[in-house]
Amino acid sequence: MHLTVFGATGQVGKRIIQQALNKGHYVTAFGRNVESLIDQDQRNDHLIAQKGYLFDEKDVAKAIADADVIISVLGGASDGSDKTRSLGMKQIITQMQKKGKKRIVALGGFGILNAEDNTLLLHAEDYPKAYLPVGLEHLSAFELLLNSNLDWTFFCPADIHDQDETGIFITSVNYAPDPNHYRINAGDLAMAILQTATANTHIRERVGISNY
Repeated sequence: MHLTVFGATGQVGKRIIQQALNKGHYVTAFGRNVESLIDQDQRNDHLIAQKGYLFDEKDVAKAIADADVIISVLGGASDGSDKTRSLGMKQIITQMQKKGKKRIVALGGFGILNAEDNTLLLHAEDYPKAYLPVGLEHLSAFELLLNSNLDWTFFCPADIHDQDETGIFITSVNYAPDPNHYRINAGDLAMAILQTATANTHIRERVGISNY
């Protein structure tokens, strides 16, 4: 399988790439600073590191040309002050539709899961105000996917820790997992995203995730 990863050099993206290569998949890693992925110790015939710009339609179109699945783990400012997540998602969706690509697995945030009354956690009165700006960016990205014709999956973790996989985690559909410890190792999140992408599960669903 050929995967294209946007956000390739982030703590989740770089782990998705390594795990995918370990399983024999082909990977196009896209970003402005992908040189770090191709040093002499990490060279792999299955890895294409494509330097490009997310808002350049030709760069994005080239990145997804051979992809069976697109994975977006785009980051951005923690206060939501930039629009990388939403405008980046818009560009990816546009180029996927032009290329006839259907499958995307994307990373969002915890607030996009359902509350018990089927509103979003993001809209609850007690949702932390400090997380609201970045939560609204995740919401914009999610709404773009929701209104597209793509086969999307939207992962909604709480706090992501820059640690490797343990394989000990729980997932849920559209709601927060139970039990929920409000944290997930980047390696475990990468594992879950890769499993979902390659098994083609959770189509048009949000996924909550937590370490035990």
